[in-house]
Amino acid sequence: MISPHPQDEQAHLNSLLSEAYQIARQYIHHLSQQPAGCMTSHRLSPTLRETGLGTHATLEKFQQDILPYLSGSSGSRYWGFVTGGVTPAALVGDWLTATLDQNVMVPGDSIATAVELAVIEQLKVLFNLPQHRFDGVLTTGATASNLVGLATARQWGGRQLGYDIAREGFSCLHQFQLFATTPHASQIKVQGILGFGQNQWVKVRGLPDANGQEGEAMDVKDLETQLKASSAPVKIVISSAATVSTTAFDDFNAITQLCKTYQAWHHLDGAFGLFTRCSPQLAHLTIGAELADSITVDGHKWLNVPYDCGIAFTQHPQLLEETFTSGAAYLETGATLPSMMNRGIENSRRFRALPLWFTLTAYGQAGIQKIVENNCDRALQLAEWIISSPSYHLILPPQLNVVLFAGKFNGDLAIVNQRNRALLQKINQSGKVFLTPSNYHGKFCFRAAFSNWRITDEDVLEVTQILKEAFKV
Repeated sequence: MISPHPQDEQAHLNSLLSEAYQIARQYIHHLSQQPAGCMTSHRLSPTLRETGLGTHATLEKFQQDILPYLSGSSGSRYWGFVTGGVTPAALVGDWLTATLDQNVMVPGDSIATAVELAVIEQLKVLFNLPQHRFDGVLTTGATASNLVGLATARQWGGRQLGYDIAREGFSCLHQFQLFATTPHASQIKVQGILGFGQNQWVKVRGLPDANGQEGEAMDVKDLETQLKASSAPVKIVISSAATVSTTAFDDFNAITQLCKTYQAWHHLDGAFGLFTRCSPQLAHLTIGAELADSITVDGHKWLNVPYDCGIAFTQHPQLLEETFTSGAAYLETGATLPSMMNRGIENSRRFRALPLWFTLTAYGQAGIQKIVENNCDRALQLAEWIISSPSYHLILPPQLNVVLFAGKFNGDLAIVNQRNRALLQKINQSGKVFLTPSNYHGKFCFRAAFSNWRITDEDVLEVTQILKEAFKV
């Protein structure tokens, strides 16, 4: 038996890594048999052992106590949230990231900072953003990227009022006003963190959707009315490229023009919608996005790199660094490259640029475009089946990768919603597909989001059979 101490286990590292590789290999090769969503409640013992088991026995315990209860979220029938799967290149890059264990905090001792800077340049090309105007940083995801964007906007607002908020504090809150139509939950969370308040934003009316209901895309005429009526010296407008439920897109050209007229900051949440800019057939949806002051994107969505990875872009890199710079003697390396810790939340930072570099280098712009377009085609395939189905109805025609639908039931709204909740639970308990709920003007519905590189038309055909079976009494 190997002593449970790192120094003793190091001599057996090859066999331990081989065991881990075999577990990973089996998981990947049997991913189609893995439950798409684990609906079984399971808890682990919180007891901390006095003497450790060692890595070999811990791997065995992992296979027994944890692995069977994980979701198949990297598989082709996990359609909840907006979840990508790990591509082979990204997996290789992430394994090496853990092995190399670089802290991309300050430059001077590693090429890691240069890799992140190169990846940001590559991403600007992928998203067709002006190279000379934008800069950015890699984050843990859209929440952190929204925080980076809004914190930079807050710093900008403070400068308009004669304050350095990062240094002096936020004593001018009452002079700020935020405007949005359908902000993502992460945006609301960030507003609370930064002191604006989760409830302190002006609701801009939504444009009518395909059903004639108030939709999730911003009505720019109402935005102008709201901006004109506002007496706040600092205004921040939050737009969306693909809202989470109906994938609505705002008119970024018109919003930017209004922001210029009323001296407002324009923050664009494009967590997955900005990827339309790498597809000629979808790029019209994000015309004008390049004019925003700050932009949020997620890498662990359509780039299909492992969790966690987000990207924050801004046209105001000096303000970005004013917001997040915090100096100390031990951080001075004399290097000429920027310190990435001065562009975001964390000081110590994972080398998350490496899986991105592997992905972008391995597949190129055409490879990412193919994933995006294939997912959108699969969403249309599902929508067409729903339209022809006697058991389900389509809530809205999909314009991107999300399909909203529900079962056809008779009765009042409460009864129909109750039956659809039960139907969704039945669908997910099959283990063959995982969908998440949504709400459309009080109607409980199902949300299928396509963002995994593995999804094929065969997956859609299989899921339609699952849906048929689930609807049967």
